[in-house]
Amino acid sequence: MGKANQNKNRKKAGAPVGSKKMSQFGVLYPRSAGIDVGSMLMVVSYTDARDQIQLEEFNSFTSSLYELADLLQREKVEIVTMESTATYWMPLHSILESRGMKVVMINPSHYRNVSARKTDINDAGWLHQLLTHGLLRESHIAPACYQDLRQYIHERQICQDQKSDTLNRIQNILTKMNIKFQHLISDIEGVSGIKLLRLICSGISDPEELLCSIDHKRLKAGREELLRSLEGDYRDSLIHILRGSLKAYDFLKDQMLYYEEHIEQTLKLLAPEIKSSKKQGMVRKNQYHINLKDYLLAILGVDLTAVEGLDEIGLLTILAVTGPDMGKWPTAGHFTSWLNLSPRPKITGGKLVGYEKRITHNPATQAFRLAANCLWQSKGPLGQQYRKLAATKGKAKAIKAVARKIAVIFYKMVLKQEAYDSSKVQQDVELQKARKIARLRKEAQKLGLTLQNAA
Repeated sequence: MGKANQNKNRKKAGAPVGSKKMSQFGVLYPRSAGIDVGSMLMVVSYTDARDQIQLEEFNSFTSSLYELADLLQREKVEIVTMESTATYWMPLHSILESRGMKVVMINPSHYRNVSARKTDINDAGWLHQLLTHGLLRESHIAPACYQDLRQYIHERQICQDQKSDTLNRIQNILTKMNIKFQHLISDIEGVSGIKLLRLICSGISDPEELLCSIDHKRLKAGREELLRSLEGDYRDSLIHILRGSLKAYDFLKDQMLYYEEHIEQTLKLLAPEIKSSKKQGMVRKNQYHINLKDYLLAILGVDLTAVEGLDEIGLLTILAVTGPDMGKWPTAGHFTSWLNLSPRPKITGGKLVGYEKRITHNPATQAFRLAANCLWQSKGPLGQQYRKLAATKGKAKAIKAVARKIAVIFYKMVLKQEAYDSSKVQQDVELQKARKIARLRKEAQKLGLTLQNAA
């Protein structure tokens, strides 16, 4: 075995290669502070003007947060670190950033297993010490405008989920009334379905009158079957409940439009050159009424909807989390690792024993995974890779692998401002054929057989 192959195997097994001088921890941030964030108590450890470490406690009322910021400003603190605990950190983060201080947000899981660090005072001191020596890894926090965009998208999604739950309750009420038309139409939220619901809530119970009020010729079910499906128990109590659920449905749709208006206002701040544009014609359910593609093209600089699996809603979610600046991640590998889409091998005793499983609630990660999951019918190169991996490795691994590939494409397109080129994603057909033949020859040799090319 050659020296190059030996080094390659040692790297795979996690063996140390080469040597380097041990570095000592130095003080990188002499004017720093660490804050343990709580719902009602903030404990801050900071270095004062005399280079002495001080500990202070503040409650979480707004006036106290301003007092904390004034204290750190008087002591000329330049950088502050704190945990991203629930949403308690957000008000203090905004105040400190407005004072010109750099705020380093960290993941609590990065240091929570340190022993004897279980009190608020110890936590604040430990954060302060780690920050002073530059031993904390900063979490990505998008600019304020993108944080607002993310909040609006999140609230709209909540309304969308609640609307779906309301529709399920409406179908349950129709089942109690023994009305079956919801099983004969493709979507109860469509034009015919909603119109029938409103007519029933208005007090109409005659199947003939109900059927004549809609364009039933466009439905797949026959007239007689539809009439029988509209026969039921039109009790007043059930109609009252149905009317209340329909009002809840209308309210949630209005709330979704309300948040869409604020989303568009935020996008105008990010792309002021784009004029307000609405989609022409009928908008499908749960889709945006504004033309997101123009805004996304202006902000990101490239048309990412050309990538298989990525649509406007998914790209808007990713943009709200990451922002358009890909320079925050040195390489595409750093970006996919932050998204929790890269494998993390566990090596012990020089052997690979498995891979670390991590759980993430990153909306951008979910958007990339959803984009990969939509490729099972795609005829493009990414769809081919997804089906091949799903057949050999399973659907779960295929989704993660293809989601990582889409994330790399997203990173490079936005960073380099390059248009999508599907030929770079297309796998080499001849190389695949050669590998397949070599594998078949190896299997045949094990069985004592030989392969010959057909004439």
